[in-house]
Amino acid sequence: MSKIILTADSTCDLTPELKNKYNVEAYTPLHIIVSQKSYDDGVNITPQEIYKQFDATGMLPKTAAVNVGEYIDFFRQFTENDDTVIHINIGSALSSSYQNACVAASEVGNVYPVDSCNLSTGTAHIVIEAADMIKQGLDVNDIVEKLKKLTKKVHSSFIINKLNYLRAGGRCSTLAMLGANLLQLKPCIEVDNKDGSMTVGKKYRGKLDNVLLQYVDEKLSSYENIRYDKIFITHAGIGDDHIQIVYEHIKNKNLFENIYITTASCTISSHCGPETLGILFMTE
Repeated sequence: MSKIILTADSTCDLTPELKNKYNVEAYTPLHIIVSQKSYDDGVNITPQEIYKQFDATGMLPKTAAVNVGEYIDFFRQFTENDDTVIHINIGSALSSSYQNACVAASEVGNVYPVDSCNLSTGTAHIVIEAADMIKQGLDVNDIVEKLKKLTKKVHSSFIINKLNYLRAGGRCSTLAMLGANLLQLKPCIEVDNKDGSMTVGKKYRGKLDNVLLQYVDEKLSSYENIRYDKIFITHAGIGDDHIQIVYEHIKNKNLFENIYITTASCTISSHCGPETLGILFMTE
């Protein structure tokens, strides 16, 4: 009997336990290119290896989308069994993966790519929503249409403690980086849930622990209709003590049924660098 298969790009940053819980069949890994050698995100390279490479050379790795041929091969392993595939992509403003998945889907048939208009566990929220709808037995077209509307309900942002990776990636100048470090400025990177593009929001000032708590309070007080079924704390190369402080702070609010802690994938980590942490949640 045919069924709906749920898949996603590797950048959704679900833990293995959550991937299994929500029956995400497989990931399509984006590519990380280090010293002209290509690796598969989360398969044969880790964020720690990226940080080590950057510390040694000052050179950022490049990232590359899943290409059309890879998507065709990936989707066919499921459609050959007459199954239908819903595939959740990283935001189209951040990668050509969604466009490539759409081209592959038109070639293979019975495949429905969804632009999450987000990244990291912002995308994971859409994956989980899709999993719940599949479990409810909804029609594939209904699921896809509902998911497209839900992307506007996901709110994702991150605090970046050090701007080294943004400078290396050309997203800020050396002067701006040095000034931010001197003044202890920590920018909030916000994701536009219309397409997944990123902008710089508020610049916080002070020690990281204090900034993280202020950031959490301000984000959670910015919306009156937050969904309290789940929130993600997603981090890249940050100390366990910082993660725990944020976790306890959110837990003590007694708002969320589930607080999930996840690690950012290589693709995400290679752009933001270590000492990064964000909260990602949905509104009604």
